[in-house]
Amino acid sequence: MIKTNEDGTLDMKVLEISDIIDISLLQKFQDNFAIGMNCASVTVDRNGTPVTNPSSYTRFCDGFVHQSQIGDRRCAESHHRMGEMAARSGRPFVGQCHAGLIDFAAPIIINGELIGTVLGGQVLSENPREEHYRKVANEIDVSGDGLVEAVKKIKVTDMKSISAAAEVLFIVVNALAKNGYAKIELEHLAKLLANKFIEISSTLEELASSAQNITERQQDLNEEISQVETITEEINDVLKSITQIASYTKILGINASIESARVGEAGRGFDVVAKEIQTLSQTSNDTAEHIMKLTKKIKESIQETVNNSNITLHTTQEQSSAMEEVSAVIQESVHIADQLNSLMKQN
Repeated sequence: MIKTNEDGTLDMKVLEISDIIDISLLQKFQDNFAIGMNCASVTVDRNGTPVTNPSSYTRFCDGFVHQSQIGDRRCAESHHRMGEMAARSGRPFVGQCHAGLIDFAAPIIINGELIGTVLGGQVLSENPREEHYRKVANEIDVSGDGLVEAVKKIKVTDMKSISAAAEVLFIVVNALAKNGYAKIELEHLAKLLANKFIEISSTLEELASSAQNITERQQDLNEEISQVETITEEINDVLKSITQIASYTKILGINASIESARVGEAGRGFDVVAKEIQTLSQTSNDTAEHIMKLTKKIKESIQETVNNSNITLHTTQEQSSAMEEVSAVIQESVHIADQLNSLMKQN
C-alpha cells in the first residue's frame, strides 16, 4: 500500500512488494531462474505470505514435507529464520532447512526497510545419507521409503554454485525493486510538484486580482483628483470675479469720496460710507488674492499627487502583468508535471 507520512515522504512501513514490482514479471523471472539454476523458488512479503506461486518445487518438499502438518510448520519456521538472518545482514543467507536440504534467502530491501524475501533452494551440497532422511520422515510422520526415494532425485550442487545463485537472485530482484520504487517516488514527487505549482498559481492569481483591484481604485482616485482640480479651477474663476468686483467697488468708493469732498459739509456722512466701501473692497481683494495663492498651492499639490498616482498606477499595472506571466509559466509547469506523471505510469 502506498501511503505518505506527514512530512510528505513515502511510508516504508506499509510499502508492499506489489507496489514496486510487477508480480507477473517477478513470477516469470522466478520460474526461469528456478529452471536455469535447477532449484526451487518462491517470493514472500514482509510477513512471510507468498506473493508468487512456487517455482520448480521438488517432490521431496511438495509431495511429502508440506503434506505433513508438522513438516509444513517446520518449513515455515525455517523460512522465517532464514529471512531474519538475511534481513539482519542485508545480504543473501544460505543455510540448511529442518529437513536437511540447502535453502537460501535473498532479502528485498528498500531504504533499509525489508519489503520481502525471495526464498530458493531445495538442493543438496552432498550425497544424502539415507538414515538421516528416514529419521526426518519419522519426525514429520510421512513415508520413510517415499522420502528417501524423493531425496535421491534432488540435484547435488556445490556450495559455491548455490551461493552464486543466491547472489544473482539478490542482485536482480533488488534491481527490480529499486527501479519500481524510483518510479513510484518520481510519481509521488511529480504529484507533489504539481500540487505546489497549483498552490503557487492560485496565490499568484489572487495577487493579480488584488493588483487589478488596486489599479481600478487608483484609476478612480485619479478621476476624483481630477475633479478636485476642476473644482479648484472653478474657485479661481469665482475669485477672479470677486477681485474684479472689489476693484470696481473700490473705484466707486473713490468716486464717492470725491463727490463728498465737492459738496462740502453736507457730504461728510457720505464720505465715511465711501471710506468703508474702499476698506471693504481692499479687504475683499486681499482675501481673494490670498485664497488664489492657496488654491495655486493646492493645485500644485494635486498635480504632484496625480503624478505620483500615475507612477503607482503604472507600477501596479506592470506587477499585474508580470504576475500573469508567472502564472502562465507555472500553469505550463503543472502541465509538464502531469505529462511526466503520465509517462511514468505508462512505463
